[in-house]
Amino acid sequence: MNKKSSQSKRTRRNFSDEYKIEAVKMVTEQGYKVTEAAKQLGINPNQIHRWKDQFSEQEESSDNEELKRLRAEVKRLRMERDILKKATAFFANEKN
Repeated sequence: MNKKSSQSKRTRRNFSDEYKIEAVKMVTEQGYKVTEAAKQLGINPNQIHRWKDQFSEQEESSDNEELKRLRAEVKRLRMERDILKKATAFFANEKN
């Protein structure tokens, strides 16, 4: 008899993103140790570590995108400021 057929199949549990985020927040914001949070939630501590890594990568990516957007905005605003400075100087000289 095959060992696999005699063992019951384990079903993989699926967790929502909200559940994962709350589990990670227990560690990052509420001060739980990973092992404590995992025990309280009935999951393996490695899952919390993976979720924490996953969300920090997403956050870094989001931060990088925002940084690019802000740099572009700063560049545009500096150009506008320089144009206004030149216009102000031009019209100030026109009055004299």
